[in-house]
Amino acid sequence: MIDYIYLYLLSPLHTGGTTQEGNLLGIARESHTNLPYIPSSTIRGKLRSSIAEKKEIQSKLFGTDLKDGKQLEQGDIWIGDASILWLPVPSLSHSVVWISCPMLLNRWQRLQGNTSQLPAEYSCNFTNAQSPIYLKDAIIKAEHLKQWSNWKEFVPQSSETISMNRFLVLPDQHCTTLIQMSLWRQVKIKLDEQKSVDGGFRYEEAIPPDTLMYLSWGITSQANGTAKQSSVDFTDLLAANQILQIGGQESLGRGFVQQWIASN
Repeated sequence: MIDYIYLYLLSPLHTGGTTQEGNLLGIARESHTNLPYIPSSTIRGKLRSSIAEKKEIQSKLFGTDLKDGKQLEQGDIWIGDASILWLPVPSLSHSVVWISCPMLLNRWQRLQGNTSQLPAEYSCNFTNAQSPIYLKDAIIKAEHLKQWSNWKEFVPQSSETISMNRFLVLPDQHCTTLIQMSLWRQVKIKLDEQKSVDGGFRYEEAIPPDTLMYLSWGITSQANGTAKQSSVDFTDLLAANQILQIGGQESLGRGFVQQWIASN
């Protein structure tokens, strides 16, 4: 069985990545969609380090380390990459709107084994289709909008998502463009002793706060007779660390996420 974990971003999250063009320090992106994601190694490393004082459980869950003087062994837990489910976009007409698209919803739905029909493009839960929706530089005309009554089937219902209340399903290509436009970007400069700009400047990207993401996890085939206990130990680890700080720029308060576990 594949279980999954939800991540609600509490601050901008800079995952680091291979995308660096000119003065832009990019973030990790999927090769086929170019959408941001969180590499599984980032999450796994943070969880592993959170139980550094419990070496036996740490090695059992995540495997051994050469620096511990042991032979390398695979752990009992596997962790997948974290994907975007809903991302907040500023709206001149509706403050903040969470957007997604059939491609992202279908990926999340298939992971759960859910065969419910996907919502149609431009499905919307917060308008009566009598007024347009303004999203950054885009205008969604009222005649395109479709009322969406069963939206709760595509939004995890928990106390962590109670503040999310406006959802809009866009066509894949429009959603991808708006996500790229809505990434958090900060201009960084260096000042010299005279408080003058020293050198050039650079932009740093991050996934914005209030984004909802998810990742899958499970037990590896390596687990032989220890799967049940390792599953309990891992869920206990998650329960003890509901707020995690992952990714880069820890000293700037980036990367705080609230996580909770869900299962099929």
